[in-house]
Amino acid sequence: MEITPLRLRDLAERLGCAFEGDGDFVVRGVASLESAGPQDLSFIRSARMLQRAAATRAGALIAPLDVELGARPILRSSHPELHFARAVAAIVSSARPQSGVHPTAVIAASTQIDSSASVGPHCIIGARCSVGARSVLYPRAVLYDDVRVGVDCVLHAGVVVREESSLGDRVILQPGAVIGADGFGYAFDEEGMPEKRPQVGRVVIENDVEIGALATVDRAALGETRIRRGAKIDNLCLIAHNCDIGEGVIIAGLSGLSGSVTVERGAILMGQVGVADHARIGERAFLAARAGVLRSGVPARAKVFGLPPREGRLWHRIQQLSARLPELFARVRALERQLGTAHKADDS
Repeated sequence: MEITPLRLRDLAERLGCAFEGDGDFVVRGVASLESAGPQDLSFIRSARMLQRAAATRAGALIAPLDVELGARPILRSSHPELHFARAVAAIVSSARPQSGVHPTAVIAASTQIDSSASVGPHCIIGARCSVGARSVLYPRAVLYDDVRVGVDCVLHAGVVVREESSLGDRVILQPGAVIGADGFGYAFDEEGMPEKRPQVGRVVIENDVEIGALATVDRAALGETRIRRGAKIDNLCLIAHNCDIGEGVIIAGLSGLSGSVTVERGAILMGQVGVADHARIGERAFLAARAGVLRSGVPARAKVFGLPPREGRLWHRIQQLSARLPELFARVRALERQLGTAHKADDS
């Protein structure tokens, strides 16, 4: 990583924040409150973190507008976590590989690679591909035929992008991601054996999408699988054939979406969520970790937990009561015995 030291006043101007205290304080690093040193920048989200802020050795902080922190240099922000992320991007950067094509890369003659792009060792790029300006392919990235890579994309080591897939601008594919593999589609023959259905669609990934390490986005059986602008998909996720993932959607690690699922704009799927085929997740819905969604889907802006998915308060109530099931069962059995005895006594 490369560090770019910045004066606090210059960082404030870049972030659009007001500053308090010594504007000439030079920020030389970023760190958590617990690990920060005297030359580092850290942040707090709210007044609930005041005790931790008082104990930190950080030289400067990004803090909410209404939190008093004494004489320490401060950047004031209505969104401290967001501005800290932008500060990190301004101060810390990864060294960009040199532009050009490594001599061990194998490139088809019909492929077009912008002169400012970087193609690393042992990359393989098929026929009629295009790689846009300033995009980076790290070692052993593989593009099949007819793949388009936009500008300022980063394809990390071991990424595979299958034929006719399209990546927009500023797309990031973490190591081992696979885009455009065949969807899991079979028909049964006369003997009941599975016979592969050809997967002849493609994958379209729009601008500003990031897909995590070892995640997979399957090509469509027919038509396209589409990941829309700004969606973020975590490590080890499966997006099956013909899914449509909306703008700004967040899908956390180990989640799996069956074929033809639609996830509308701004929805959040936490870790290990599973979604049945053809389900629709509504706009800005929230699915808690390990939620299971049936074909009936989830309405817009709903917050659901568990399988079947239930509204949050109901789900928490069920979880609380489930711990008492042995006790409740014993009470029911006791009542049954009492009723049985009373009934026999009446008969006599």
